[in-house]
Amino acid sequence: MYRVLKFGGSSVASATNVSRVLDIVEQEARKGCVILVSSAISGCTDALLSGDPAQYREMEQRHADIVRRLFTGPEREALQQKLDELFRQMREAPSDETVTFGELFSTTILAAKLATEGYKTVWLDSRDMVVKGDEPKTYELIRAALSKQKADIFVAPGFICRDADGKVSTLGRGGSDYTAALYAAAVAADSLQIWTDVPGIMTANPKQVPAARTIPRMSYTAALEMASHGAKVLYAPTVAPAMAAKIDIEVRNSFVPNGKYTVVNAEKDASRWIGVASEGGTIRLVGAADTQDVKRPEPDGKEVIFRALEEAGIQARSIKKDGNSFVISVRESVLEQALRAIHRSFFQEIPIQDVPLFVAGDGAVAQALLQMVRQSAGTVKERTGKHLRVVGRANSLRYGIDLGGQPVIGSEGDYIDAILKVAPKGSVFVDATNSKTLYKRYADLLQAGIGIVSSNRRSFAIPYAEYAAMQVAARENGAMLRYETTVGAALPILESISRGANSCDEVLSIEAVVSCTLNQILSEYQSGGESFAAMVKRAAEAGLTEPDPRVDLGGQDALRKLLILSREAGVRLEEGQVEVTPVVPETLMQGSIGQFYEKLESYEPNWAQQAQEAARQGFRQRFVAWLEKTPEGFRAGIGLRNVPPVHPAYYLRGTENAIIVRSAFHPYPLVIQGPGEGAREAASSILNDILR
Repeated sequence: MYRVLKFGGSSVASATNVSRVLDIVEQEARKGCVILVSSAISGCTDALLSGDPAQYREMEQRHADIVRRLFTGPEREALQQKLDELFRQMREAPSDETVTFGELFSTTILAAKLATEGYKTVWLDSRDMVVKGDEPKTYELIRAALSKQKADIFVAPGFICRDADGKVSTLGRGGSDYTAALYAAAVAADSLQIWTDVPGIMTANPKQVPAARTIPRMSYTAALEMASHGAKVLYAPTVAPAMAAKIDIEVRNSFVPNGKYTVVNAEKDASRWIGVASEGGTIRLVGAADTQDVKRPEPDGKEVIFRALEEAGIQARSIKKDGNSFVISVRESVLEQALRAIHRSFFQEIPIQDVPLFVAGDGAVAQALLQMVRQSAGTVKERTGKHLRVVGRANSLRYGIDLGGQPVIGSEGDYIDAILKVAPKGSVFVDATNSKTLYKRYADLLQAGIGIVSSNRRSFAIPYAEYAAMQVAARENGAMLRYETTVGAALPILESISRGANSCDEVLSIEAVVSCTLNQILSEYQSGGESFAAMVKRAAEAGLTEPDPRVDLGGQDALRKLLILSREAGVRLEEGQVEVTPVVPETLMQGSIGQFYEKLESYEPNWAQQAQEAARQGFRQRFVAWLEKTPEGFRAGIGLRNVPPVHPAYYLRGTENAIIVRSAFHPYPLVIQGPGEGAREAASSILNDILR
């Protein structure tokens, strides 16, 4: 019963590493006769190939250091004499044979140390048994040599051999693996172990792809494919002798003997895709010849590769099928990025985070959000690893909760109390209401570790002390509190302003055209056409205004947005500090809604004259909320302004919003412009807040 163990150069590179190897060998020797095959110590082969005397001396010293640490007394002296003789022979050998001495040095040390440990040890000269290109003859010579001697442990150098003419030669870089396979096949070994410095054959080179993982089991065919196309952990010719003799190959890590490793054998591969390897600018996604899981549908490999590279911003030169594998050509400069992208798509399971959503509100925004979550669930899960589930819903009167994901509105009672009793960890509360009081329960949710995403601007246009307490509650409990949607729907306004404030960039002024209703009316109004009153009434009937349009005309909606903007900029603005000038005189705003429309209609000549005067001067009217720094502090106001063509708000159309921010660090203003209204836009922004 033979057990063949091969150790790579890093495994024998120092006295400490050699001691670790000896522990492994001694453990295996209890199970049967061991044939130990070793490479030269790491760096030795390159030094010998250099022909540089200085590097020779360095290698000689490294071996002497190993001997000095492993041996004492006469044993040390005797071994050092052997090594000195080998170094002398190396210097006198033909230049093409110099490289063959590295394995002689390492195995001489290993054999001597095992002998001192009490094992009957025999050193074998692979140059006398391994015939390059003639496996039958090699097997015959190995069996003959072993039959003549009895030992607990045979030690043989890898890599070196003789050619058919008897000249000393090598099996190529990595050839020690092949040497071990030849010994194993010759004696029909029970075990062939390749000990290296990585935990087996991995799904990719871990130096290029840190997320690479060990492949527990793989077929001979898959191992050969990987080894032949860039996976350096196993020398490709090693596979054939083991496969012919039906010997399992175990690829193990000598630095973590009890850790993960790979077994290569005749079994079918369990997975459709094995790993990814690279050579030059070519990447090979290795596929299995056959799988046990044949019933499971597999996505088209080429399509997945293309999508993975596209998402990484990489253009493939070509993607070609080669047997069961794919060969991908990319620019060499982006090779590692491409490797990681392909590996991520085929071999990395994104940990799935369950995100239960409790939605408050049953209006257009809430409905759009529910539809969006349903439609995008698969994509969101694949791209972010988050599984969104709507487990709670509520309108102004009733609620429904079902942790299984099918809530039906129907229960009476306090929705927040019900959430606090059942909400799983990682839950998110979505406020898609226009409630004036719901924010008072935010602290309860945050203290329970429940995140909040809100589109309800009333919740943040509250006295500053309450606003600040809400922020503190979120930080102290590690819960999200996001409300990007409260200003500008899907525009990234608040995030842009807060980033500047957080990085010490002081805001000098903000101009905000954020009343979608008024901007649409002002951009469409023409003197002599539909009256201003009629346009307001039409907007109200279309649901573009607050239920009472006087809230919009009086600047209350713009005021809430200005308070939120200012606070994100680090300015502690209160409602009473903002000078609000309604679009029309206060006297028109009094009385019933019917009386309001009548008064507004009678005001049409004044409004038309005002609009005509602005147009005559080349201006356009815009309803602007503003904040500016003065020597005395910040001033803020809201009202109509005539803006010239050079102003960003001049060209706004429909319900577009525009925010112009000037700051101390930047000579030019930051302008954010785009759609400021729409249920789908708002729902999209809420979804982004949930996911980021």
